[in-house]
Amino acid sequence: MLPTGSFFCNPRRSPGTAIIRPEGERPVEARGYTHVYTGNGKGKTTAALGLVLRASGAGLSVFLGQFLKRAKESEHVALALLGPKVTVRTFGACRRVGAPVSDEDASCARAGFRILADNLAGGAHDVVVADEILVAAHLGLLSEDDVLSLLDMRPANVELVLTGRNAFPELLRRADLVTEMREIRHYFRSGVAARSGIER
Repeated sequence: MLPTGSFFCNPRRSPGTAIIRPEGERPVEARGYTHVYTGNGKGKTTAALGLVLRASGAGLSVFLGQFLKRAKESEHVALALLGPKVTVRTFGACRRVGAPVSDEDASCARAGFRILADNLAGGAHDVVVADEILVAAHLGLLSEDDVLSLLDMRPANVELVLTGRNAFPELLRRADLVTEMREIRHYFRSGVAARSGIER
């Protein structure tokens, strides 16, 4: 059985050996960066969830805030298994894609933004994910200034991840990492509905 902790390769050590760092301990020189996952292709939330999984496996503390969603997707069942170092909050009103924005959508987004900002600024988490926040901004539920304020308040050692379509130019300019998921082909176009465990 492997000991608890995080394994880090050391090129000066012989192959097959590893340094075990106590669970949750980050390097002294650790610096966080801002990621943006955007574009019209599938995979933005999936990429963010992959980072949550990796961070959890390294013993890091994660806060995942999901805009325009409720805790009823397959991912929430899996995330609950990762333990107390992963905190998940959903800020949604079951809005259908393409439906008009409601007062409840706006209220959920504003309340969610305050919760996420508090968790980011407090520095208690190593990784903070704002899933679909860019969609919330595109719909007018949050402002571009709201989104940019997260970059300003991010503690230097915290990793910040923002996802969603329609990333705006100033965010793209300021982010440290930008990945665009571009749709080339999608089976949705053939009428395939979202499937449990794959899209939801």
